[in-house]
Amino acid sequence: MPTYQYACNACSHEFEVVQSFSDDSLTKCPECGGEIRKIYSAVGVVFKGSGFYKTDSVKKKNVSEVTTPAPAPAPASVAPSSKSD
Repeated sequence: MPTYQYACNACSHEFEVVQSFSDDSLTKCPECGGEIRKIYSAVGVVFKGSGFYKTDSVKKKNVSEVTTPAPAPAPASVAPSSKSD
């Protein structure tokens, strides 16, 4: 069950309560009986296992599927120009 943090608007008392998702939010401060509000904060998330990263969906190649690049073509020979003086 999740833990919720509350703060009183009247006396600034802060406290935490373990509640089910289906439970109603609290409305009264246990210290002074004033109106309270939920405090929302950032949650740490850790992704474990496969399927969360870009590299997880890349098809892995077998050694037999890897091809070698074709050799580069030889440069064409340049014929000397025939100029007569």
